[in-house]
Amino acid sequence: MAWLEYLLPLIFLAPLGAAALVAITLRDLQSVGLRSPHTGEPIREIAQAHRDRLERARVTFFLDATLAPTLTLTPLVYGMGRMLFADEQSWLEWSLYGVVSTLLAVVFCFLILRDVQRVRRLTHSLACELAVGQALDHLIRPAAEPYFVFHDFPADSYSIDNVLVTPQGVFVIQTMARDFPLDLEGKPRKTVAVEAERLRFPDRHEREMLRKVRMATVWLRQWLTRHANLSVSVNGILVLPGWNIDDETEHLGDTRDVRVVDGFDLAAQLGIATDEAIDDAQRQHLVETLNARYQRFDRKPSTR
Repeated sequence: MAWLEYLLPLIFLAPLGAAALVAITLRDLQSVGLRSPHTGEPIREIAQAHRDRLERARVTFFLDATLAPTLTLTPLVYGMGRMLFADEQSWLEWSLYGVVSTLLAVVFCFLILRDVQRVRRLTHSLACELAVGQALDHLIRPAAEPYFVFHDFPADSYSIDNVLVTPQGVFVIQTMARDFPLDLEGKPRKTVAVEAERLRFPDRHEREMLRKVRMATVWLRQWLTRHANLSVSVNGILVLPGWNIDDETEHLGDTRDVRVVDGFDLAAQLGIATDEAIDDAQRQHLVETLNARYQRFDRKPSTR
């Protein structure tokens, strides 16, 4: 029964299969979300969308790192089993096992490098958004200044990092994290030039983030007009933590639809010390309208 020569070596793969099963099972432990002990609903924190993406990236890295040695050794272990049960040894067959193991090792090396870079990028993004979120939370002084902050506010098909309601208006605040390129002396280059339609970083140009802030600002303004029956000022703010901002659009003054700031003194950069534009009744109505949507989406399982 020649087919037994190929079937019996599968016995040696049982330990590797068990190790792979344990790794896949432990994946669920990496993605346990926090839920309220009172209502059982997911607890949302500052930058929750970034936290969820980072958690998924870590789960992927965990799986790739744990499955890599198991799957890479599988062809060789099977081949050693074939040596015990085969009447004749084929060097061509052994070469095939070696080639498959080598290819699997190369593939997993690329996957793990990709995962590491993604985790590093998302960790940096999370740190930047947390810094901005904490700065916004410091503005909340209910006894003196009625400010309200909604983190990860749900739009139609995406989330807005922060929506801030103040007596001076409503602010859409998006955070973007970018690494600093190095000059020839190894020093970071931290200056970004802001144009009307793009950001000029030392090593690249970007337009997408300004478009996203504009889109979120227009969406929120129209949504508030429709659901709150109020025409209020909605201002777009893009925060680049740690960067020196060279704003070439300052001459446009209040006509700028998006302002780019470094977020170091966010209260001053938002201009919240100016005269009130929204009275208490309007502001309360805005907060109730925003909170109704926020709570409605917050009760659903996170799919973002």
